[in-house]
Amino acid sequence: MAHTKSLGSTKLGRDSESKRLGVKRNQNQMVGPGEIIIRQRGSHYIAGTNVMRGSDDTLYAKVSGTVNFTTKKKIRFDGSRRMAKVVSVIAPVAA
Repeated sequence: MAHTKSLGSTKLGRDSESKRLGVKRNQNQMVGPGEIIIRQRGSHYIAGTNVMRGSDDTLYAKVSGTVNFTTKKKIRFDGSRRMAKVVSVIAPVAA
């Protein structure tokens, strides 16, 4: 009788690669056009002025400027409310 279990292939060890989600540029940081501000899944952050939302819910800057975060009340489909974070890019004023 064998004292050790016969060795076979394990069913573990398959872990997916991390997607590096999260905030990439913070409040008052400068961004250029097309630069990624936030990588996310779903609409945790909402696109404000001068911000575009990509097909994978990533938020991009439309113009160069500084990043600004604000909050606002958003009404859900069932009528309940939640506080939503809005991301905007404020373009510099031309003198």
